[in-house]
Amino acid sequence: MPPHTFWELARTHLQQPEYLHVILNPLPVYGVGFGVMALVVALFLRQRSAHVVALAIILASALSAWPTIHYGEQGYDRIESMSDHGGYEWLDAHAQRGKRAEPVFYILAGIAAAALIVPWKFPKSGTVLSFLALAASIAALGAGVWVALAGGQVRHKEFRYGSPPEPPGGYEKMRD
Repeated sequence: MPPHTFWELARTHLQQPEYLHVILNPLPVYGVGFGVMALVVALFLRQRSAHVVALAIILASALSAWPTIHYGEQGYDRIESMSDHGGYEWLDAHAQRGKRAEPVFYILAGIAAAALIVPWKFPKSGTVLSFLALAASIAALGAGVWVALAGGQVRHKEFRYGSPPEPPGGYEKMRD
């Protein structure tokens, strides 16, 4: 019997890794994007408190790549079984891109953490580290958009224009 109440339905969905992936997948991209905007403003204002807020947004967003990828991997087989041939190709490409982009987000998280912590001991390093975090954020944002472009085409045929450039079955090889 299907769930009847909102809470039963919510609990059912939150136990599905593919559902959690869909909920979480905007965080690394949108969060880093908002963090970039906040950091640009902070650099313009030259206020350490604004830098801290922007860097905290970037750090949290970069770290959100871990659960996003984790639940994407957990739900991969279920989405694969639901997909048509074109959807499978894009799912495989999305997964390959996610695995390739993953280190970029972790490097960004490290830089953002350093930009938050190091200036307490060495205050003059704050601006330089914030600019480094901005550059890494832009790189991560680009990587996230690249991953998301493939992900959007998995279930949305209307966004597909040909096949992905990644070789089919490449994600299976990356999993081993």
